[in-house]
Amino acid sequence: MGNPEVKVPPQNIEAERCVLGSMMIDEEAIGTAVEILQEDWFYNEAHRTIFSALVDLYNDRKNVDLITVTDKLTAQGQLDKVGGVAYISSVIDTVPTSANVGHYANIVKEKGILRRLIKNATQIVSDSYEAKGKIEDIVDDAERLIFEVADLKQQQQSYHIKDLVKDGIEKIDYLYQRKESLTGVPTGFVDVDKMTSGLQPSDLIIVAARPSMGKTAFAITIAENFALKYSGGVAIFSLEMSKEQLVQRMLCSQARVDAHKVRSGFLSPSDWPLLTKAAADLSNAKIFIDDTPAISALELRAKARRLKANHDIQLILLDYIQLMRGSARSESRQQEISEISRSL
Repeated sequence: MGNPEVKVPPQNIEAERCVLGSMMIDEEAIGTAVEILQEDWFYNEAHRTIFSALVDLYNDRKNVDLITVTDKLTAQGQLDKVGGVAYISSVIDTVPTSANVGHYANIVKEKGILRRLIKNATQIVSDSYEAKGKIEDIVDDAERLIFEVADLKQQQQSYHIKDLVKDGIEKIDYLYQRKESLTGVPTGFVDVDKMTSGLQPSDLIIVAARPSMGKTAFAITIAENFALKYSGGVAIFSLEMSKEQLVQRMLCSQARVDAHKVRSGFLSPSDWPLLTKAAADLSNAKIFIDDTPAISALELRAKARRLKANHDIQLILLDYIQLMRGSARSESRQQEISEISRSL
């Protein structure tokens, strides 16, 4: 049998050369490149070394050209390893202009992300074969490795305030034309809605109070109101109550039937029509319940993404943070809760 085909990892050497060449002929290109790239994104080891030297010079506010770069690499004992002055000169000659440095840098980044994905996927396969530890920990690590790659693709950028002001004025004009006090997800509590104008997109809201003060009831009422009155999609992650308990509680809430009467079975004939109507209303609502115990932030993120893609949920209710499972590497429960909050 012949040797299996050796696959070359994703890479684009020419794009790497174009990035480095652009950085050496135009210092503004360095600023563009460092916003997009990190050293590991370069496949060629010599290119990683040159990129690091360029960034060091840039950070030290020194001129970046053939002389300073070769001098820097010579001082580091790296000049011959990268191919000498001749190779650096050839890199500079690769591009006539730095105008496309952002395009070249994104190509290099995409190839680097693909290599990281291959590396992490290989680690997942290896961990699965070895099967050391609990299956939950193996799955958690797998999700973490995949989401780590997904996060690399996301790139926040800076905006000039001129562009933000334009968007801000357009938003204000939109609100002026509507003249509605509610601009976000309504809670169903008039006073809360007046103060917040509704729950706004991307808000993380933590309901805090002493035990048995009605935190869960308050949150569930918000979820019910949004799903039933406004036909919004809601995901409820219940770590304390089972899905059966939660549904029973929601039925009682909607029917205005005493929950104790339901639990004890002493219902009056007049309660049944109310419960039947509540059941019909809830059945048609876009409410999705997950009662996975000790769910991790990674698991919740994966489930929420699927629900958003398949059912366009707009509100997530989590009951409650302290019952979530954090990283096994956390040194204390306080640190673990802080990590979970940051993840949310």
